[in-house]
Amino acid sequence: MHILAISGSLRALSSNTALLRVAAEVAPADIDVALYDGLGALPYFNPDDDVDVPPPLVLDLRERIGAADGVLVCSPEYAHGVAGSLKNLFDWLVASVEFPFKPVALINASPLATHAHASLIETLTTMNANVVREACVTIPVQRGAVDATGAIASPEIRAQIRAMLDTFAGAIRAMTP
Repeated sequence: MHILAISGSLRALSSNTALLRVAAEVAPADIDVALYDGLGALPYFNPDDDVDVPPPLVLDLRERIGAADGVLVCSPEYAHGVAGSLKNLFDWLVASVEFPFKPVALINASPLATHAHASLIETLTTMNANVVREACVTIPVQRGAVDATGAIASPEIRAQIRAMLDTFAGAIRAMTP
């Protein structure tokens, strides 16, 4: 099973990205979690650029989404909203054929960041994503939990991520004929 992990943060030592790296580390052998690294390079969404052939980075994103069995998203909240770079990514997927009905799970790294989480669910539902709500979790990452290399060593956090992945993978398998 292949899961594409998307962080809504562009920060080098982002707790959101660190949680997704943990997902790649703790995933069972039959689950590949690949971190998408093109968020900051995507051009600003312009529907005029999506008429005939979208920009190459958008085609690459859509290919990766199409090849994934599921999408795992972890994003910060800025001013009670979704990070602009992540919203831009989803805007590029609105007219795509790869994204509708794709299983999606969300990780929230802060129990105080409820607005962005709710907004993401609304956006994804509107885009016909198959939001796997039982796999959408809040896993608080306290200051200092992410080390200087961007890693999280906490056994509790690692166990929570593994449990979420097991739930998400089970849901994806149940959806697949």
